[in-house]
Amino acid sequence: MANTPAEYIQHHLQNLVFGSHPVNGWSFAQNHEQVKEMGFWAIHVDTLGWSVFMGLIFLFLFSRVAKRANAGVPSGLQNVVEMCIEFVEGVVKDTFHGRNPLVAPLALTIFVWVFLMNSLKWIPVDYIPGLATLLGVPYFKIVPTADPNGTFGLSLGVFILILFYSVKVKGLGGFTKELAFTPFNHWSLVPFNLFLEILGLLTKPLSLALRLFGNMYAGEVVFILIALLPFWAQPVLNVPWAIFHILVIPLQAFIFMVLTVVYLSAAHEDHH
Repeated sequence: MANTPAEYIQHHLQNLVFGSHPVNGWSFAQNHEQVKEMGFWAIHVDTLGWSVFMGLIFLFLFSRVAKRANAGVPSGLQNVVEMCIEFVEGVVKDTFHGRNPLVAPLALTIFVWVFLMNSLKWIPVDYIPGLATLLGVPYFKIVPTADPNGTFGLSLGVFILILFYSVKVKGLGGFTKELAFTPFNHWSLVPFNLFLEILGLLTKPLSLALRLFGNMYAGEVVFILIALLPFWAQPVLNVPWAIFHILVIPLQAFIFMVLTVVYLSAAHEDHH
C-alpha cells in the first residue's frame, strides 16, 4: 500500500490495467510506469468489469419487475421502476421531436445505467481497493464514470447513433448539404460552414464524456483527500460531501440522458 499521501492518492486513482508490456508480455500492470509502457490499447479491467456488472443489475431489476408486475398492490421496487419509466418518458416527450421507438428505451437505459455506475461513489474509498489489495490485486477503481475511458465509451456510442440517424433521416446528400450550407446558405462559405458544423458535431461526444468524467473524478478526488484526514475529522466532511453527492449522482445521469435525447432530436430534424 501507500507510504505517503501522494502515493495514496495515486494508488486510488490508478485503474487495474491489463495489456501487452514490452518485457512482461500480456499481464496486469504492477505500477504506474508499466501502465505507461503498455500504451493506448491497454484495457482498464475494473472500469469494464464494473460497467458490465452495473448493466447486468439494471437488466435484472427491470426484467424482474416486468415479469412480476402487479396491477393491484405493486411492490416498492415496482413503484421505483415505474417512476423511472414515467419520468424518462416525460423527458423524452418534452425533448424529442421526432418519431423513433428506440429513443425512450435508450434514454431509460442511459439514465439508470449511468446512475448505477455513479452510485458506486457512495461506497467508502478504501473498502473495495483495500479488499482487492488483500487478494493480491495492485489497483482497483470501482467508479467507471470517474475513468475517461468509461465516459468516452458511452459518448462514442451516442455519437454513432447521431451520425446513423442523421444519414437515415436526411439521407447522405441531405446530411452533407446541411453541414455545407449551415449557418450561411451560400456556396462561397461552404468551407467555413463545414469547419463550424464538423467542429460542433465533434464537440458533442467530447462534451458528454468530459462533463460526466469531470464531475465524477473531482468528487472521487475529494473523497480521497477526506480519507487522508485524521479519523476524528473525516465524518465532519465526509457526511456532508456524501449528502451533496446524493444530488450530484442522479443529476449527472439526468444531464447525460437529456443531452443524448437533445442530440438525437437534432439528428431527426430535416431542415431542407
